Amino acid sequence: MNIALIAHDKKKEDIIRFAKKFHSILSKHQLFATGTTGMRIADEAELKVTRFQSGPLGGDQQIGAKIASEEMHMVVFFRDPLTAQPHEPDISALLRLCDVHQIPVATNQAMAEIMIQALDHEDFDWKGIIEMNR
Repeated sequence: MNIALIAHDKKKEDIIRFAKKFHSILSKHQLFATGTTGMRIADEAELKVTRFQSGPLGGDQQIGAKIASEEMHMVVFFRDPLTAQPHEPDISALLRLCDVHQIPVATNQAMAEIMIQALDHEDFDWKGIIEMNR
């Protein structure tokens, strides 16, 4: 499964802890991330990550393109809801694409943990859910 990992600046420490905590699950999948987030996950959580541009420089749009072409299957996006983001339209577009294409998306750690733990259960048929809604 292709999983995108994204985090705003004030949430980067959280996503690193998340990646370390779920290393054994995440290591079984293809990981993608925006710029600095991807570099830090690779370095600090010791996971293989394909990196895109940073979010404000087009990384969110690059992940959105993967979603639109059905090449991304899950998005974990630790957003900072208390800080204005200069690329908010790109973020909104990314989340809209997840909704349009029935891509599971977590925007906080609680939901991300639920999704990753569900992914680890062999009886969780996320593809069947997606196909049922098309």
